[in-house]
This record gives sequence, structure tokens and C-alpha cells, in this order.
Amino acid sequence: QVQLVESGGGSVQAGGSLRLSCAASGYTYSSYCMGWFRQAPGKEREGVAGIATRGGNTYYTDSVKGRFTISQDNAKNMWYLQMNSLKPEDTAMYYCAAVCRYCGGEQVLRLCDYWGQGTQVTVSS
Repeated sequence: QVQLVESGGGSVQAGGSLRLSCAASGYTYSSYCMGWFRQAPGKEREGVAGIATRGGNTYYTDSVKGRFTISQDNAKNMWYLQMNSLKPEDTAMYYCAAVCRYCGGEQVLRLCDYWGQGTQVTVSS
């Protein structure tokens, strides 16, 4: 059974940084994408960043390009989202996702089988 556990969320002021971590257990897939989604109150969930497990290509939604970096540590079954220059509009619940059939394109990540419980990120102005 695959379980994903996020950590690293919190409250910061605009311009600050946070690093989210996702720890996966029971996860042995090596041919899909994984990454991060977020959902703000009253808004639809959106793909933020994705990474191809094989090859390591990365994908980002336009609003975070140049500020967020996704990385993976396959040996530890973990992946990360380094978030710099945070803005109030980045405030959302962030979810890690695994075994995503597609990464890239406008949606960044699609058709993911496994999800974490979410970690809150709040950015104040």
C-alpha cells in the first residue's frame, strides 16, 4: 500500500522560503511522474510542479517558474519542493502526488493515483 506523507509547510512572510518534503512508503514505481499540487480556498486544485521519475525532467506551472524547484531522492523515496520568493498568492494546501500518468503541459501533472494528506502553506504580506 502506497502512503505519502508531506511535511514542511508553515507560515512565512512574503519573500520568504519553505521546503516541502514528501516521504513515500510502499512505492516502487519507476516509470511515472510525481510532484506537487495545491489548492487555495475557493479555487480549483492546480498542478504546481512535476518531475519524471526516470530522467528527472521537471515541469512547473507558469506562476512558480524561477521561484520553486522540485527535486527527488529516489534512494530515499522522497521528493521535495523548494519554494523561494513566496507570495501571498502561493497560500494554499499543498499535496504531493505519485504515480501520475502524465507530466508537463499546461496542467503540469495529470491522472495521479496516490495523494498525501496535504500541508498548509500560508504567506502573509
